[in-house]
Amino acid sequence: MDKKDKNRVNLTWTPEMDTTLLAVLVEHHNNGDHAQNGWKPHVYNACIKHGKDTCDVDITKENIIGRIKTFDKRYEIITKMLAQSGFGWDWVKNMVSVDSDEVWSRYVEPNKDARAYRNKVVHNWESINTIYSKDHATGASART
Repeated sequence: MDKKDKNRVNLTWTPEMDTTLLAVLVEHHNNGDHAQNGWKPHVYNACIKHGKDTCDVDITKENIIGRIKTFDKRYEIITKMLAQSGFGWDWVKNMVSVDSDEVWSRYVEPNKDARAYRNKVVHNWESINTIYSKDHATGASART
């Protein structure tokens, strides 16, 4: 892999690129193109084209897969917090809200990944939630 290709894999995503990617993913999710084991192949092509048309950036399938993993991790961390007493979502500020410093401290002690989300603005939460909300069911008889 040459240096140019390596830099592509480690693409720095801008908020505009995230919004663009998520818009395509939500559209295809709503069309049923989000399979149990991932996205159907044509979705990646649509994301690549829309990224070029909207943001004038060349992205690869690998870039998209990496960013999707970031969204997935973000979704898991935030929804675990929101399932706990004392946490909520502030739709005006686009961030997790917490009742008190004590609630926060008790939660983040065993959940170190959550620390980054104290007072962190999370853009596009509605889109992330739309894409992932039915994909993270757990239990023997859970359905997606």
